[in-house]
Amino acid sequence: MTASNRTIKDYLLITLKGMAMGAADVVPGVSGGTVAFITGIYNELLHSLKQIGPQALVILYKEGLVSAWKYINGTFLVALFAGILVSLKTLATAIIFGMENYPLLIWAFFSGLIAASVVLLLKQQERWQFSQFLSFVIGVAFVVGVTFIKPAQLPGELWILFLGGFIAICAMILPGISGSFILLLIGLYPVFLQAIETIDVVALTTIAAGCASGLMVFSRFLSWLLDNYARSTLALLTGFLVGSLKVTWPWKVTVESTIDRHGEVIPLIQSNVMPWQFEQTLEIEPMVVLTLISACIGVFLVLSVDLLASKMSKGLDKE
Repeated sequence: MTASNRTIKDYLLITLKGMAMGAADVVPGVSGGTVAFITGIYNELLHSLKQIGPQALVILYKEGLVSAWKYINGTFLVALFAGILVSLKTLATAIIFGMENYPLLIWAFFSGLIAASVVLLLKQQERWQFSQFLSFVIGVAFVVGVTFIKPAQLPGELWILFLGGFIAICAMILPGISGSFILLLIGLYPVFLQAIETIDVVALTTIAAGCASGLMVFSRFLSWLLDNYARSTLALLTGFLVGSLKVTWPWKVTVESTIDRHGEVIPLIQSNVMPWQFEQTLEIEPMVVLTLISACIGVFLVLSVDLLASKMSKGLDKE
């Protein structure tokens, strides 16, 4: 569907997808890019971000604001990022509440979403060649490998904050890799939270500049990969999603943690365990049945959306 054919309902749906992306970004280990991939707007998001650059300024100068706005798919971006911002202020609270009170159910739900999406993506690969298989394995290995990295601590100098924002936003638009998790790994997450709490304009502006630069550079690279090596890139991104199932596995125990300045325990390294091991170690009910139901709801949601989208597509083709 092109931007000119979209209705207000279509843009409201895009805003809802943005809200889902924003809610996912709040959860350590879950990427907004994963949600974009699952909801079918990933390619359009990358292409729209890629359009923001010098050529857009040339069109703005020569042809005016309307042409430049269409060139960057501005309405789509505004609708999507409005949803993300709204989510950070509203749904994020519900997600955090769920993570604090019902973590098993929330992680299981995310696992169901991702597992169903993997199945749909695998169906798109008509035949697997060595390059696709290798890309898939690299994707899985990369995400799993990131989870074993021991967090470091970097100083909060401005150039490091810029670089941290650059790297984090690149991770955030990759399915399966959380930008906040990357900030935690490199030791900048506490610095970032402190900057928000104290409204450190210089630090926040530096991080935002890094994020903007990362979006413009990395979105172009990913878009180029999808345009020129579509099947291998799809296999790589599918590998990212499969690897992220290690992160969203519901039953996990903390191997290493730290205490922040508010006295709260922050997990740094966690190990996945079986439900009975979870119960023996933590003496907490593993809620196996409810957790499986939550995962099934996630699977059902993705498959239902895919079926609905398929029927809508066939209906448009008949018209």
